[in-house]
Amino acid sequence: MEDSKDDIYSENLINIFDSIKKQTKKCYTINTMKNLFPVLVWLPKYNVKLLLPDFVAGLTVGLTAIPQAIAYATVAGLLPQYGLYSAFMGCFIYIIFGTCKDITVGPTAITALMVQAHVTGSPDYAVLCCFLSGCIILCLGLLNLGVLVRFISIPVTTGFTMAAAITIASGQINNLFGIRSTSNQFVASWCNFFTHLREIRMNDALLGVITLIILLMMRKVKDLKCSRYKMFTKYISLSRNALAVLAGILLCYLLSNGDWLPFRVSGEINPGLPPFKWPPFSTTINGTTVPFKMMVSNLGASLISIPLISILESVAIAKAFSKGKLVNATQEMIALGMSNILGGFVSSMPITGSFTRTAINNSSGVKTPLGGAVTGALVLMALAFLTNTFYYIPKATLAAIIIGAMIFMVEYDRIAEIWKSKKIDFFPFMVTVVVCLFWSLEYGIVGGILANVTFILYKSAKPIIIISKEEINYIKIGIVDVMETLCYSSAEYLKSQIMQFIATQTEGNEIKLIILKIQDNTSIDSSVALNILSLEQDLSMLKCRLVCWNWNVCAAGVIYRLHSKGNQLLKYGKSYTKLIDDLKLSSSIIPFDTEEFKLEEI
Repeated sequence: MEDSKDDIYSENLINIFDSIKKQTKKCYTINTMKNLFPVLVWLPKYNVKLLLPDFVAGLTVGLTAIPQAIAYATVAGLLPQYGLYSAFMGCFIYIIFGTCKDITVGPTAITALMVQAHVTGSPDYAVLCCFLSGCIILCLGLLNLGVLVRFISIPVTTGFTMAAAITIASGQINNLFGIRSTSNQFVASWCNFFTHLREIRMNDALLGVITLIILLMMRKVKDLKCSRYKMFTKYISLSRNALAVLAGILLCYLLSNGDWLPFRVSGEINPGLPPFKWPPFSTTINGTTVPFKMMVSNLGASLISIPLISILESVAIAKAFSKGKLVNATQEMIALGMSNILGGFVSSMPITGSFTRTAINNSSGVKTPLGGAVTGALVLMALAFLTNTFYYIPKATLAAIIIGAMIFMVEYDRIAEIWKSKKIDFFPFMVTVVVCLFWSLEYGIVGGILANVTFILYKSAKPIIIISKEEINYIKIGIVDVMETLCYSSAEYLKSQIMQFIATQTEGNEIKLIILKIQDNTSIDSSVALNILSLEQDLSMLKCRLVCWNWNVCAAGVIYRLHSKGNQLLKYGKSYTKLIDDLKLSSSIIPFDTEEFKLEEI
């Protein structure tokens, strides 16, 4: 008997393992692997003809990525190498997991600014933020929760982008004129600037302003109508940041005299490849060890806002450059999550898709994601061989590059469209801008979302209800058209509107029937159903009958399931005349039997 039980147990165990084995095989099919690793799709089809355009595009993007990486590390309050580590890791990891050939992942101005508030004590906060953001983004991607970014409306994202651009540009105004500053925030930066005007360094100011003007002019070089030199002017325009950095380095080196430098410079950069090590789960500040739990607590809301903004930026860029192709948002989130997770092992700051570098990649004619490998290799070469040269990069030059980029980061056309289309949408836009500028970027997004939610709740609490009065066969009826969705917040409003309509009727003009109509695709919840049943009782006391006319199955089902007598409210037909005849209202009103229809039974 015991042997028989053991055999049954063994057989069941074998069946369980067979089932697990089958499910595992399904998970590791070729199609599944290709979906998870898109590189397996395009790499086997790669040919030599694609190599040259990918190399040119990668080289062009690299010449922009290096100065931007150094500049955005400055914005984040980090040493320049952290930006270069981020650019290197983003380029290589996205090749494996990414689906859009144009996207270039790396440090961006917005993520740099958002992390800046947390790295004052130690750069380890930026690296840990990168790792944890990657974990959160990856989990959201695997759970298909990218839909969360849909709750951030276009006015909010436009306001956030504008506020971030203004804040970043304001944070560099001191560096542009050679003034020392300890803050990159909007108000603090301008206060420091106007209270330290006497500390303006003429050399830095001249270099910064002239560089900014030249950069703005070079941006328009590609639009010159000279067909013979069109390709030359195009790449000159695309490489303007790299050329500005090279000019600044050369000028600073030539004018230096021993230890004296004519400009404030970025400082030393650690040479060599980024160290591969575990993300910092603890740090030391002023001799005091800060444990992981305290670090997470200090990072606070940024662990939610940075992943959401990173997803929003990356997916939006992928859609913008997809050229009609369907964007796999889940895979883009997985690629972004893996880039940040592995970035945490090489001292990277949080990274996401860069619109500027992606646009350059696209305009340079990139054919496959392999162009990112060229960009990453160029960043590695810069880390290995050019770190001593980067020491001479003037801060005024980097400030000019950042300010020049921020001027065009503001979506001026979109702001005008929001104002023209619906002025009420300008309110969440302004809330976002004001809170971002005078408080913080994280709370600015929250403020904009709350402003939008307030409008939605107000609208749902007061849907459009049109009540008209008709007379059919000498019977006065009220027709209630509900033009929007009914939910719990509008339940009392519907009832009060109908009762107010009844109360306005004079003696001899009493309404004998209320016909309640809703949209064909509208459903209701239990709160609305309960209020409708309560409304029926109140109307019956006034010798007025309520009918729910031609309701769809979903809405009618809620009434019916709530009370077995609820089907008495539901009527269907093509004309009001036939309804009145069926209800026998021609001579007198016959309300529901209130003894049969008590809400107390529900």
